[in-house]
Amino acid sequence: MEPWRDPRQAYLYGLGSPMQMPPQQRPDPAAAVGGVLKRSLGEIERWQHQRQVALQQELYLRAVRQRTAAASSAHISPLSSVDIAAVLGGAPSHQQQPLIFSGSGLGSPSSALSSLTTASRAAMPLIQQHVHRQAQFAPPPSVQAQAQAQAQAHAFGALPAPSGGSELSILQELEKQLLGDDDDDAEAEPAMSGTGSTLTNSEWEDTIQRLNSITAAAAAAAAPSPPPSFPAAATTPNNNSNYNAGMTRSPSNSSTSTASSSASCSPPISATTSRQLLSEAALAIADGNLEAAAANLATLKRGAVSPRGDSEHRLLATMVAALSSRIAPSASASAQHLADLCGAEHRTRCQFLHDISPCFRLALDAANIAVADAVAGHRAVHLVDFDVSGPQHAALIQRLADRRVPGTSLKVTAVIDPNSPFTQCLPTTLPAVGERLRKLAERAGIEYRFRVVSCSAAEIEASKVGCEPGEALAVNLAFALSHVPDESVSPANPRDELLRRVRALGPRVVTLVEQELNSNTAPLATRFTDASAHYGAILDSLDATAGPDRARAEEAVAKMAANAVGRDGADRLERCEVFGKWRARFGMAGFRPVALAPGIADQVMARVGTPPPPGLVVKPDNGVLRLGWMGRVVVVASAWR
Repeated sequence: MEPWRDPRQAYLYGLGSPMQMPPQQRPDPAAAVGGVLKRSLGEIERWQHQRQVALQQELYLRAVRQRTAAASSAHISPLSSVDIAAVLGGAPSHQQQPLIFSGSGLGSPSSALSSLTTASRAAMPLIQQHVHRQAQFAPPPSVQAQAQAQAQAHAFGALPAPSGGSELSILQELEKQLLGDDDDDAEAEPAMSGTGSTLTNSEWEDTIQRLNSITAAAAAAAAPSPPPSFPAAATTPNNNSNYNAGMTRSPSNSSTSTASSSASCSPPISATTSRQLLSEAALAIADGNLEAAAANLATLKRGAVSPRGDSEHRLLATMVAALSSRIAPSASASAQHLADLCGAEHRTRCQFLHDISPCFRLALDAANIAVADAVAGHRAVHLVDFDVSGPQHAALIQRLADRRVPGTSLKVTAVIDPNSPFTQCLPTTLPAVGERLRKLAERAGIEYRFRVVSCSAAEIEASKVGCEPGEALAVNLAFALSHVPDESVSPANPRDELLRRVRALGPRVVTLVEQELNSNTAPLATRFTDASAHYGAILDSLDATAGPDRARAEEAVAKMAANAVGRDGADRLERCEVFGKWRARFGMAGFRPVALAPGIADQVMARVGTPPPPGLVVKPDNGVLRLGWMGRVVVVASAWR
């Protein structure tokens, strides 16, 4: 009869998961050496109970949960996410099982290490073959990956960093640490036997930590360079809802390992995850779950918001501030926000944005071209403007001077609504703007007059604005109507009333320039998604075209976004609409569209220079001009009569 053997030897360690010996090959536990000394029935039952408990325990080599390699993780080295049995044996299986040692479980860690030592001796040739096969197909590690691998190997101070950075060197160091003395097998076994072991728990944990560092270093050295960060969601022209596609949570690997937590730190929040957290915060606010929204925003403030980072981080900072203002609103904060939004400084910043942003600047230039074409051949030109922009008027003066029509005169009437919060600072600032424009017109040889008229939408009429016979009347509504309340805010509907009054003046042309954004009647979740894509495109365009001068313009963007997303009711003054709604409003007011000049795109692009910014898109579309950045329409210019 075969002698009774230690149940630890009843398991074979080979390729893949642990494998139990077939029942017919397992020695009789009741037999004794030479058939003399036999085990009692109680001892056999205790051994069987211990074996059953050991099989049920999920005892992994590292005292943590097993790392499970997802089937889609094609770029992760097999050595980085499998248990030590798979490392010693070969390629990982898709359904990994725990490495189980029979015996008394965790009561004898030295016995487990002894089994590992024996297995590592037998499997070392297979390891070397596996490493050579890995080296043939794995791309060369990046400098950053090598540095990280060496830093992890040095972190525990016991194992030297591999000189060549190869997996073979790392595994050879593993063998040295596990075997201790290659020439003294007889001493290694007693030293780590299940009885009389001198290996303490601290030494066991230290050995496991070293093993983890070597495995991590091997994975970092063999893995390819990390892919570039997930880009912001691309959008197609005239489809402004695609930004949400980029705000989905990427697969998270934050829970794949908890070993040696004291020696590791949590990874920074990725751009994709940040967008997802921000989107979830907006949805939570829309659903009234302010606690969940506050938690997401707090997470973003700790790790993802940087007002001085790239355009992605600046957009996150802008939208986090906008949503945060909804968590705990106060009357004083709201009043201060409205005062800043309607102040002279913000107006100056907005005009600076219109001047340096290619989308805004070229859209205003398209409006000037429409005015110049409508008054062609007329000497006396009268422009009624509801939101005077110094840069736009300066460009219009130059364009009228280029016609070389003798005796050209330009009269500008700036209309301000005394009921609008945006016009509170205009009576003091507009006269100075008019004086600068007059001097510019004189140098260009054009007679220039500038006057300011204060009247509400219901009071607009020809005599009020100073219309005279023989004048070629044009009306400019660039970025004006989005600041006029509509029926959703006021029963009087000043927006549509203004359009009806303007049509009654009988102008030769009415120019409309507005941002392609629905911040008027859209619900919060939709408004947030649309605003994120819209203002993100503006920040990207400023990054590429404005350089260090963009700071003042971006402050204007931040204020507009804070109002469009962070305010509701009468406090939301930024009420843009998409062009389809503007077209419906103009049609109901009795206007018909006037197609812009056939070569309008070439004319406005002549101001850009050569070569034009690669992200800028200028597209004529059914008589209007759409201007955008990287496929996202930002501004639309149109003409009406």
